[in-house]
Amino acid sequence: MARIAGVDLPKNKKILYALQYIHGIGRSTSGKILATVKVDPDKRVKDLTDDEITRIRKEIDRNYRVEGALRAEVQANIKRLIEIGCYRGIRHQRGLPVRGQRTRTNARTRKGPRKGIGRKKGGR
Repeated sequence: MARIAGVDLPKNKKILYALQYIHGIGRSTSGKILATVKVDPDKRVKDLTDDEITRIRKEIDRNYRVEGALRAEVQANIKRLIEIGCYRGIRHQRGLPVRGQRTRTNARTRKGPRKGIGRKKGGR
């Protein structure tokens, strides 16, 4: 089993898709990494040699911010927005959509379950 950036990659998937299990690596980034280290994207993870895994791991460590470091950076950016009191920071603070979506309807993912004003408490 290949372990890259603290993530166990699934054995039976092609390496192009398996790399996407690492937070911060998407489809295009995965393709670029494999092109740089000259590994066939159609190869399965279980068929990779130790040398290929090492080359992929080194490329990711050298040139990409992934997993814990990326999550920490995102959280630091959000904290900075909240501290300076900008519009986006206030939206993060209040748990509302940040990128201009409507809130009169929808936005339940950010706002959570409905509060319910005047809703019946006892169910009959």
